[in-house]
Amino acid sequence: MADLSQAEHQIHYVTNFQDLISTPFRGVINAICWTRELIGDFSEIVKKVELNGNMAVIEQEELCELQLSEQGQLARKILLNDMRALKAHGASPILNVINRYDQDDTYPFFPTDVYSFHVDRSPIPTDTFLCTYYGEPSEILPNSQGKKKVLIPEIRDQLKKLYHGTEDGFESFLSEHFFDLHYQAEPAARLISLGLGHLWRLAVDHPESQVPPCLHRAPKERSGQKRLLLIC
Repeated sequence: MADLSQAEHQIHYVTNFQDLISTPFRGVINAICWTRELIGDFSEIVKKVELNGNMAVIEQEELCELQLSEQGQLARKILLNDMRALKAHGASPILNVINRYDQDDTYPFFPTDVYSFHVDRSPIPTDTFLCTYYGEPSEILPNSQGKKKVLIPEIRDQLKKLYHGTEDGFESFLSEHFFDLHYQAEPAARLISLGLGHLWRLAVDHPESQVPPCLHRAPKERSGQKRLLLIC
């Protein structure tokens, strides 16, 4: 069975925002978590936001205009503080209410949506920040317990059947269609929940990265329960 304690060695825990943004990734550490116990009623904010589709973006102005109870106002203050801190750091936070994400069924044997364990990639140095305030939290797959799907022989064979170019161009084909970003969990993998209220910084695959990118995915939403997620 996979060792959870070994898996958690890739996570470093901090107690404030400054340490979250300034602590370097190093060695196997590719996830940093600001652990928090938040106050306020985030569900009230979720209920106040109207969804015309599967997901809605809450702009800061809209958030400020919501008529909320005292507990809802406490939750809103936390959201606004998080967004302002991330913007001051140079990030572009997006606050979403999510019913569900669109699922990719283009290739049934290889979905490339956010429900699949994947890494984020960028041409420039950056990090992924996220926090689930309400609903099912995101999950991390320890790097030691996941395998890149394009290296699994039976999956690779199926991908080659989709590809009609020269052998030299196959790896570029995998990258262009984002197949190389996705991972499969080992049968005994011990997944790590990101929990509620904690603000996470995850390593991204970029040219200057000194650590492996963090494998993560969106959770399957609980029936009838929306999520409140900040991500950038």
